[in-house]
Amino acid sequence: MSDLLYSEVENDLRASVRDLLTDRSPWTSVLARVETDKPYDLELWRTLAAEMGLAGLLVPEDLGGAGASAREVAVVLEELGRAVTPTPFLGSAVLATSALLAAGDTETVAELAAGQRIGTLAVPLTTAPHADFPSSVRVEDGKLTGRVGSVVDLEVADVVVVPAIGADGPELHVVPTASAGVTVTPITPLDLTRRIATLELAGVESRKLSGDAATALRTALTTGAGLLASEQLGVAQWCLDATTEYVSTRHQFGRPIGSFQALRHRLADLWASVSSAVAVSRAAADALATGSDVDIAVAVAASFCSELAVHAAEEALQLHGGIGMTWEHPVHLYLGRAKSSELALGTPERHRDALATLVDLPA
Repeated sequence: MSDLLYSEVENDLRASVRDLLTDRSPWTSVLARVETDKPYDLELWRTLAAEMGLAGLLVPEDLGGAGASAREVAVVLEELGRAVTPTPFLGSAVLATSALLAAGDTETVAELAAGQRIGTLAVPLTTAPHADFPSSVRVEDGKLTGRVGSVVDLEVADVVVVPAIGADGPELHVVPTASAGVTVTPITPLDLTRRIATLELAGVESRKLSGDAATALRTALTTGAGLLASEQLGVAQWCLDATTEYVSTRHQFGRPIGSFQALRHRLADLWASVSSAVAVSRAAADALATGSDVDIAVAVAASFCSELAVHAAEEALQLHGGIGMTWEHPVHLYLGRAKSSELALGTPERHRDALATLVDLPA
């Protein structure tokens, strides 16, 4: 049975991450950074990854990691979502790390866990866990050639885990982004706080991983989709909290606008949905940690939390009124993150289709 409650350790971890982000990444700072060509705060990332050890939460202690589980990673992602902090946590500490661990790597994963390098997984961010193995990169004469679009956190990555098709089928390769023949081209993003880019490989040398590539990739994408739900919960929670505070202080017709029944009902409905999101996202994190009913729990969490984050951001935008429509207010950052996350690692519709298959629902 899933344990949906937060442990004392998890609450302490949340408090530490929230205190750091409150101090080093307030929304005013985030808004200023995303208007530049370097939105990621790599100094903050070094603090999170190396000093606090968060990049290695999923990595066993014998490989230099914290030996924690997906439950702790979920707590960190809730806080990163709550602050829409521009860091490569999803690409490096979740996707790349999960793929490397599942493929049996012990070299690069240790470097990522220590915060010495930043990694990512070379698949389009929209790739769902149950998608076919990518075929856009081929192994030709022992070198990689191909193109992958919409790769998350690629702009700041030092190393990329690349799925490729070799002579004997699916393979996974590790490629330093500084290698000859590697080209990284940024893409104008919907979400200003999470950047994507195109990866082009032209006869690039690489290190082939020995594990089952298809299984490792699916494990990484499933882990990513399940944990992304926790980040979406963080986004939705901020939208609910910020909007509740705003309607309590904004007066119209001599009374707080939050006292009007129509707005109270909308916020009550949103609170109920956020409470449900806590349950399903915790269930997914616990399933990933224990290995029990993983696919079902992830499909439920991903489909529910994706749509909730967008709904919460839209409600925040509308209920903030005119101020919410301005660039100087952070609501648009949360709407951008929510909408891009809704498309990431499988849309809600694709996760519901997968869920229907998993529980044998009729077509």
